Amino acid sequence: MIAPRGVLAVFLLLLAAPASTHAQDAGSSASSNGLAGHDSRQPIEITSDTLTVEQNKQIATFAGNVDAIQGDMKLRADRLLVHYAQNGQDAAASGPENNSIRMIEAFGRVVITSPAESAQGSEGVYDVAGGTLQLSGNVVLTRGENVIRGNRLDMDLNSGLSTVSGGQKSERVRALFTPGGNQAQPGGQNR
Repeated sequence: MIAPRGVLAVFLLLLAAPASTHAQDAGSSASSNGLAGHDSRQPIEITSDTLTVEQNKQIATFAGNVDAIQGDMKLRADRLLVHYAQNGQDAAASGPENNSIRMIEAFGRVVITSPAESAQGSEGVYDVAGGTLQLSGNVVLTRGENVIRGNRLDMDLNSGLSTVSGGQKSERVRALFTPGGNQAQPGGQNR
């Protein structure tokens, strides 16, 4: 179902509104330490070839060359499902001030980048309110010349804790670290 022009305009304004206020205030900059400390309350700008809104399900589907940008974090995929919720008691009220993005599901050639690192996989879930990211399917996490490969990446953007896991028993996590390389991060910090 293609959204009527008025609903579409309201939804596009929704995307510029900050996400839920349940996210913790980040003390560090995403550019200084990869995605750790990323502020998920920042506006999210999404561009794509098509947009379909299912108002009764509170889902928007962006398809074709999808790019989503929130601060220093960029997400690229073939398709995004954006789940949004109405805030407040009045469910009949509409408008960006009464909505927030809860979760974004990404499908097909998912790539997430920040100034210091990138991660890619087949599918991803960004819990905006919780500040967590999950990638699955041939995951590759890259920071400088260091590369980690696995089947799944779970990342807490608030704490910076990341876990890469293999799939079945025969699938293992593989990491390649380049010692002594020029691993300077933005802001002059080395890791």
